[in-house]
Amino acid sequence: MEEPISGTRPNGIVTVMAVAGIVASLTQTLVVPLIGELPRLLGTTASNASWVITATLLAGAVTTPVMGRLGDLYGKRRMMLICSIPLILGCVVCALAGSLTPMIIGRGLQGMGMGMIPLGISALRDVLPPDRLGPSIALMSSSMGIGGALGLPIAAAVAEYASWRVLFWATAVLSLLVSALIWLLVPATSATARGRIDLVGALGLGVGLVCLLLGVSKGADWGWSSGTTLGLLAAAVVVLLVWGWWELRTRDPLVDLRVTARPQVLLTNLASIVVGFSMYAQALIVMQILQLPEATGYGLGQSMLAAGLWMAPSGLMMMIISPIGARLSAARGPKVTLIVGSLIMALGYGSSVALLGSTWGLLIVTCVCNIGVGFAYGSMPALIMGAVPRSETAAANSFNTLMRSIGTTVSAAVVGLVLSQLTIEFGGHVLPSETGFRTGMLIGCGAALVAAAITLALPGRRAEPAPVPEPAHAAKH
Repeated sequence: MEEPISGTRPNGIVTVMAVAGIVASLTQTLVVPLIGELPRLLGTTASNASWVITATLLAGAVTTPVMGRLGDLYGKRRMMLICSIPLILGCVVCALAGSLTPMIIGRGLQGMGMGMIPLGISALRDVLPPDRLGPSIALMSSSMGIGGALGLPIAAAVAEYASWRVLFWATAVLSLLVSALIWLLVPATSATARGRIDLVGALGLGVGLVCLLLGVSKGADWGWSSGTTLGLLAAAVVVLLVWGWWELRTRDPLVDLRVTARPQVLLTNLASIVVGFSMYAQALIVMQILQLPEATGYGLGQSMLAAGLWMAPSGLMMMIISPIGARLSAARGPKVTLIVGSLIMALGYGSSVALLGSTWGLLIVTCVCNIGVGFAYGSMPALIMGAVPRSETAAANSFNTLMRSIGTTVSAAVVGLVLSQLTIEFGGHVLPSETGFRTGMLIGCGAALVAAAITLALPGRRAEPAPVPEPAHAAKH
């Protein structure tokens, strides 16, 4: 399909897609205020309770690339509606959960709904006129920041003043509303690809990702030198290499690695990993500094609710900056926008050297960092869609989303390792030291500079996604 669908209402479509992105990303931060209470609420240990977060991560990573490919094969709107089903069911299961197992199942179902975001971004290419595409991509990409920014204070307030189950019931209602809006306002998109789903490739990628992300996310708990951690990471390498071999020889691959190897796609995905790493580092560090006791000498003594409110403006900055990023991409190309975004992120991290000691200072740091994230997140889908065939738009965007998820997972592991090594004794507890926090911020700064350097190597491209000839698959089963 080379032309947008006629008779569409661009404003309504973009609004629905942005709301869908907000609600989907909102589910990721719902349980953050509950982490400390989950062992008591679910009758389990703190270590086991961490699976509530890990389950969402794994389910999202495994299913997002599959949903993207299915979107190309059977229509993106159809698959967005299908993604809303586990999202709604997951919220209901979590709301009814009285023990750990159903909570993990519910969170896994919520993770399966995360494929809605890249599907929505990809659908914009099919349903919008070219002059609306860039700003709309930037707005929907920024919606992920809005969901995270608003989710934390809202969840903290509800958890403090009402039952925690209200969080999940409310999200179930919002998810149901989003699915109804998609059904009513987003036009049906026809299949843009032919072929069949690569079940072997889906299984191989799923197993490889589970081994990789489980090893990285749980390595600190199990020990980085433990047999379980090393075995999972080694298995990930072997499985993913075999998966790559299979994808290169099968006729209908889940992920077309030949297209993925194109310089613009490959370098954008590498930059996405590093941007995801950098973005998540400050989110992990700033929240802890805000909540640590003032008696430590560097903590700011804020409650979870107050800390969430201090973090909220930074997420809003992503939405405010998105139209500026879109205009920059239209004028100079998304490569320039990604470079600018990465450098602004580095500037935000660098400013933490002087601003780490006050709430207002941290507000400035997070706002500057997220301005950079807003530029970067809006440019990456445009770079991907400008280099892949229309028949692979959803699969390519979903794979790019996966790259960012890998970046955030590695960031959590690296920052967690740094903070666990640089500690102080306080009130009978071991806490991350100020040196540890500053080291983590400098690592985030370095990652942002690496992202800018990778982006410099990108070939110059036009700002708007252009049709790319379909790749010829010479190899068969």
